[in-house]
Formats: sequence, structure tokens, C-alpha cells
Amino acid sequence: MLEALRKLRQDKGLLSGLIIDEAEGLPSSSAYSARFGSLLQAYRLVGYTPKRDYRYVEINRHLRALHPDVLNEILDGLGAVGCQLHTIPETGLISVSGELIISIVVARCHRTPGGSCRWRLRFDAGLQPDITVAVRMDAANKAPLDYYLLPRIDIASEKLKLAEENGLALDGYRFESLEPFYDFLRPEIVTEAA
Repeated sequence: MLEALRKLRQDKGLLSGLIIDEAEGLPSSSAYSARFGSLLQAYRLVGYTPKRDYRYVEINRHLRALHPDVLNEILDGLGAVGCQLHTIPETGLISVSGELIISIVVARCHRTPGGSCRWRLRFDAGLQPDITVAVRMDAANKAPLDYYLLPRIDIASEKLKLAEENGLALDGYRFESLEPFYDFLRPEIVTEAA
């Protein structure tokens, strides 16, 4: 497979999924991806470096794999304070005590040409959770940096761009940890007054 890919690169001068898929007698780009872990890894093995920076593909794969861990951590935190939880598998939303619907979004850190960090959030307007927990990843995209608790009523668009500092209008929703969120959602037993 690698020798065929190496020859295709020599013949065409470059590689892409489309070029691989259109080549006669060559396995598909998805076959290369499955065999070598990713198309980029197959490129590396034949000594090809694409001109475009495709590191984001690996980062996105890592973040997709991280999402269930983040979800479980939040479920554990809410469960520890006594919330009754129900996950909605079709949407990934979480129902908290049958009264509140939350969504979890993991936001990848992008570096600007000047070296500043930026995060882009996308909200699925069709889901309409009451609160979106936006997990901003650190500069290396390895661990959560902080959390934004964004109520639906205050989110005007389906996209939101965050910088390192965003002013009170957005940073008022920013938290270093989710402990205040868990405490806020802790169920309280109300006794009847006599």
C-alpha cells in the first residue's frame, strides 16, 4: 500500500484523499486511513508533507475522544450533589432533575498568527438546551482551561468567538471549575411550613 502511495506521489507531485480515490488500482483513502491510523500518518510514512497545516485534524480527533470523558466528569459532579440525571442519547443532552437541559461543547484552542489564543463555539440551534457548558481547552488542547456556563436566553447566535479576555458581557459566565455549577444545581429539600 505504501509503495503504491509513494509512486502516486511521484507521479502527481502531491497527495490528497481525492487524488487517492481517483487513482486506478489503488486502495481508497479511507482504506489508508484505517490501515495507518489516519491519512496524514500514511502521508508521513511515504515522506509527504502537505502544504496546508492539517494538525487540526488530529486535534479534533483527540477532542472527540475526550468528549465522553468530559461528559462523564460532569455527570459524576452533578450526581455527587444529588441531581437526578438522564442523558438523551440521540442528542447528547443531559436532563437534570427533569427541570433543566444542558449541553456540553468542547472548544478547541486556535493560535492566531500573532500567537494569541482563540476559541470558536458552535451551538446546535435545534437542540435548545437551557444551559450550554462550554469547555475551553488549554493552548495545547490537552486539558480544560476553564468553563463558560452560557444560558440559552443570552446566546444570540449559533456561533460565538472567544478570546483570552472577552469583557464582562461574556467573562461573567466564565468559571475556573464547575464546582459553583454543581453547588447551584444541588437539590434542596423544602419542608412544609406549619
